[in-house]
Amino acid sequence: MHHSTRILIGLGLGLGFGLLMAFNPDFNTIRLENYIAPIGTLWVNGIRMTVIPLLMALLITAIADESIGDRILELGTKTIATIGGLILLSCSFAVFLAAPLIMQLRINDDANTALLDATETSTQTNNELPPFSDWLVSLIPSNPIAAAAEGEMLPLMIFTGLFATALLQLSPEKRSPLLTFFASLKETMFVLIHWIMLLAPIGVFALVFPLVINLGVQAISALLSFLLITCSLIILLACSLLLVVRLLGVNLVQFARTIAPVQVIGFSTRSSLAALPATLNATVALGVSEKTAGVVLPIAVTLFKFASPLARTAGTYFIAVLYGIELDPFQILIIALSIGLLSFYSPGIPSGGLLVMTPIYVSLGLPVAGIGILIAVDLIVDMFITAANVTANATLALVADRFTKIEAF
Repeated sequence: MHHSTRILIGLGLGLGFGLLMAFNPDFNTIRLENYIAPIGTLWVNGIRMTVIPLLMALLITAIADESIGDRILELGTKTIATIGGLILLSCSFAVFLAAPLIMQLRINDDANTALLDATETSTQTNNELPPFSDWLVSLIPSNPIAAAAEGEMLPLMIFTGLFATALLQLSPEKRSPLLTFFASLKETMFVLIHWIMLLAPIGVFALVFPLVINLGVQAISALLSFLLITCSLIILLACSLLLVVRLLGVNLVQFARTIAPVQVIGFSTRSSLAALPATLNATVALGVSEKTAGVVLPIAVTLFKFASPLARTAGTYFIAVLYGIELDPFQILIIALSIGLLSFYSPGIPSGGLLVMTPIYVSLGLPVAGIGILIAVDLIVDMFITAANVTANATLALVADRFTKIEAF
């Protein structure tokens, strides 16, 4: 049985048995959710424990690898501008479309209280966001080791970026041992995450089951509304790429037919990395040179997560609504831009974008426990995200081939 199918079954069983217990309290005399909920917490903690080493390894190996750094520079400012522009487009969808729609959702007070009880963790968070000046000052860590120990990952990522840039200034023989170490660390984390994701059906069940028992139909209604809004906006965002493709002079029918198999692979595997060979073949079939595709696509699957800012920001707005947190327009914008920035560092693996949300929650004082709810329903969201991401990767290769010729290097 396919892994995604098993996760979907876990989600369905959690919803089904949770509703059964919710509507038939006599079936739940021993309060099963009290025994099952810790399993979900353990699984979430298993994912969270990989965040710091994985993100540091990804960032350092991306920046400090001289060959990759040179290629990024050689792609030219137009290609870099395209990446930034598409991320801003995704953030704009989050601010101007997702925020108004998500903020219209209303969860009653009883459901909010039950949700807080169902997702309670040992880490207590405030429902008030800190002043922007405090958040800004905290971005530069006075002690990066302490920042790592305390889980202050956004400042830690800034330090890591500066560290990787400084590492690039060393001679190759001095830089090589550290690059080898972090490359090995990255691969080791991928293996560890693979093991953790094998337990995803159990973890998802353990997250959803107690949640549904406490919230019942209200939870199902809220989650379905969130999924409908988010997935619809991701589809609309992906369709906006057709305008870029058309401006490049590419036939839209040919593009759609060529990219469709790649989208299916991305949708089913939920991994841009898994879809990379198919993406490479599709872009070459669309007329992109092999050299251009060979440089742009590996960079894209590592750094460029087109739909992630929209989806993850929408999820953050949803958690704010569930926890009764009022966000003003400035805070809505800061959340979208922050997640857009951190999307560059999310790994191209299933639900990889959720790994980079923790720094935003911690830095802005949002309830980290809410990420567990998003993980529970992320199977569906992540399918749409990956399909949109691989479409954007192919579009980026087309733009790079048009404006930056690798053959000239």
